[in-house]
Amino acid sequence: MTNHRSEIFLGDEGLALAADCYGTRGRGTVLLAHGGGQTRHAWAKTGVRLAEAGWRAVALDLRGHGDSGWSPTGDYQIQRFAADLIQVAAQLGDRPALVGASLGGIAGMMVEAVAAPGTFSSLTLVDITPQMEPAGVAKVMGFMSERVESGFGSLEEAAEFIASYLPNRPRPKDLKGLDKNLRRHPDGRYRWHWDPRFVTSVREGREGHSTADFAARMGAVRIPVHLIRGRMSELVSADAAKAFLAAVPHARFTDVENAGHMVAGDRNDAFIEAVVSFLTRVDAAEPQNG
Repeated sequence: MTNHRSEIFLGDEGLALAADCYGTRGRGTVLLAHGGGQTRHAWAKTGVRLAEAGWRAVALDLRGHGDSGWSPTGDYQIQRFAADLIQVAAQLGDRPALVGASLGGIAGMMVEAVAAPGTFSSLTLVDITPQMEPAGVAKVMGFMSERVESGFGSLEEAAEFIASYLPNRPRPKDLKGLDKNLRRHPDGRYRWHWDPRFVTSVREGREGHSTADFAARMGAVRIPVHLIRGRMSELVSADAAKAFLAAVPHARFTDVENAGHMVAGDRNDAFIEAVVSFLTRVDAAEPQNG
């Protein structure tokens, strides 16, 4: 049975950040950072598989999400998420590999390209590049905003709403998993397991964001990089992936068929295989400068 336990780390602003930890660090540590609106539970199968392969996997609830603390100032700018990852990495006791989906990947890029290069031993970006499709971003933000205040009257209502956003994914027969992403409030309604101020803060942070500058900075990153794209992604186009690989020529690329932006949820087995294969190659390679 996989060794599994819960831990608390301290992030920026002194926030308590909840995490699930799997296995021991025989082959090192892999830090898993989820996408916006998700929780650490999105990585459950990934954590178990990494532990079975010999790594310690640490699945983190990002600030304002899941069981982690909410920013006292409502600050969810990407620099804050990056600062959290830097502090958690320091507390892990070794130089972790980062696997970041969407928001978690943007924060990882910010760490390695701007804030603290060399924090991670490698960087796996799950369906995220500096260049994102505006229509895809609008769709994601619209989904997150639509029921942020009113919530849902039942888990069944929430499941219907999610199904309308992800029509290609089979609706789960067991709705208990939704309890991990929703909180039942005193009025009896279920609301997302994240701070509503997150959406507003993200929108403000995108103003003035320079995609070209960010991409150029990523070109200077020297640690191993892996881009995993969902082939049906509404957020990362084929052209955006090509542009990223041109800017970061040493990066490895995996294009997962029959998967959209939520790659791990759409094709979990293929996703995990891609992650393990890349990390195994990094292990076998000669040490690189970070």
